[in-house]
Amino acid sequence: MSETADQEDDEQQGSPHLDEDEQDQALAHSTPRALVIHEIIRDEGEQELERTNTALALSGLAGGLSMGFSFLALALLRASMPATPWRDDIASFGYSVGFIIVVLGRQQLFTENTLTAVLPVLTRRDFATFLSAARLWAVVLAANLAGTWVFAAIIHAPNVFPGDVTKAFQDIAQEAIPPVFYATLVKAFFAGWLIALMVWILPAARSARLFVILIITYVVSLAHLSHIVAGSTEAAYDVLSGAASFGQYCSLFLLPTLLGNILGGVLLVTILNHGSIKPEIDGKQGK
Repeated sequence: MSETADQEDDEQQGSPHLDEDEQDQALAHSTPRALVIHEIIRDEGEQELERTNTALALSGLAGGLSMGFSFLALALLRASMPATPWRDDIASFGYSVGFIIVVLGRQQLFTENTLTAVLPVLTRRDFATFLSAARLWAVVLAANLAGTWVFAAIIHAPNVFPGDVTKAFQDIAQEAIPPVFYATLVKAFFAGWLIALMVWILPAARSARLFVILIITYVVSLAHLSHIVAGSTEAAYDVLSGAASFGQYCSLFLLPTLLGNILGGVLLVTILNHGSIKPEIDGKQGK
């Protein structure tokens, strides 16, 4: 028997230094291979593509509403602390609340779908799958944005929150619509990159899923990166307050943020991560 065959037998039988129970324990604690992670996410994408428009819209609406809690928690923490250089360092943890609810609650979030819905497209490479992914994107994005506007309208109602919290709402909302298109595009690019990386990491995170979501979204907030759904609640509040127009919402927030999130999520994560294991996929399909 050749050396290669012996190695394959050893891999199938496990380590000779462990008994069967210990081998199972080692396997349970091992990190999944990149191909396994790819297939977990691709399978999730396949399931999402099969959902009806109504199911996607309702889950997307719930996701948009839940993401509003990032804005609320961020404002509450900022209002509770003095105006010091380290205030944003602490308050930025509040930004993670909405993401934790949406991701662990399995609600639809557009930036997650820049990864999950695209992997089936890259794997199948047919027009029908592309159309299904485009349908999912359109429905989820519209529902997410609708949810953010509803949430913004609720917290904008008079006498709901005390004056210091309202002031924090206004300050944060003004930061959501920067005057420079290019700057928003670049920040959105990095935000889409990070959120898609988060989705890629989660299957291997196991019990650390909460920690992964917390850290990555904390960085998004700390760097003031632009996220199409989380930022929409803030930008919508700015419009409802009269500090910005709906045209500014569309041209200075919505368009550059949407474009940047898609480019960051699809190009630097989906295509590169998929491309790195495509030879392995093709090799298995050829057997």
